Amino acid sequence: MHLTTAQSSLLVAAVYVGFCLLEFARTALFAKSEQTRHDGILEIVSTFTLLIATQPLILLTVGALGHRFAPHYEGALADIPWLAALALFLVFEDMMQYWWHRASHSFAWLYNLHRAHHNARYMSVRLVYRNNIIYYALMPSIWFAGVLVYLGLGWFYAGYLVVKMAVIIGAHSDVAWDAPLYRIKALSPLMWIVERTISTPATHHAHHGRHFSDPAVHYKGNFGNLLFFWDVLFGTAKITRRYPASYGVENLPPATLGQQLLWPIFPENKDMDAAIPGAVPAAASGARVPA
Repeated sequence: MHLTTAQSSLLVAAVYVGFCLLEFARTALFAKSEQTRHDGILEIVSTFTLLIATQPLILLTVGALGHRFAPHYEGALADIPWLAALALFLVFEDMMQYWWHRASHSFAWLYNLHRAHHNARYMSVRLVYRNNIIYYALMPSIWFAGVLVYLGLGWFYAGYLVVKMAVIIGAHSDVAWDAPLYRIKALSPLMWIVERTISTPATHHAHHGRHFSDPAVHYKGNFGNLLFFWDVLFGTAKITRRYPASYGVENLPPATLGQQLLWPIFPENKDMDAAIPGAVPAAASGARVPA
């Protein structure tokens, strides 16, 4: 039995809400250490823009282009085995996202589109959909997923998305599900495989770490989303089973809210000493910070 789009969305929402509740109970979901007044605005706007506008519009656009230029290919792959469908999504959706993410840390103009995701000085499920609006509109993997859906693989994409988002949500949460498992000696062989296959909190937190000098930080690697295997395969993996001491962007001037949401429409701030309204950590103005 295949999941419908509605069922898939509900399951993803349930996973997201589940991790939100864990963070609310254990690590203060709405009062993260060093959060700023801009963080909540950025996360709400980017999340709802992606889910309500960007993704649906890309799927509709791909469908319209397909009907206009390749109507005979609609549904052409609908009857292929699920293993073949999985291979297509892993290569054209997940691996393509790996290369897009890696490129975003290699080219300055792309990093400006991606920087909002790393500007947060904390880890949380709140970061899952936090990015520049234009960054998501240009993301090749979303367009490739749209093509695969047009070719008839929507039935597979619904279930695939639940698994992928469960991994990504878990990898961003500051309630690290992998930490207690590393301490169980009998699970060590299994965890060796797991941490080289999918993204875990330890490997993904390393990518968000603030200081290069921190041994647990690897912000020039660990780019994988669903599969961490791409990092292993392409030589960008660092596995320490440790977590960074702090998170955020090192040695860059503060970014304005407009820059984070809609660069290059809003210009990049290049003044290291600029006083950006709303970019001061809430802790500096007396807000509660979890111990």
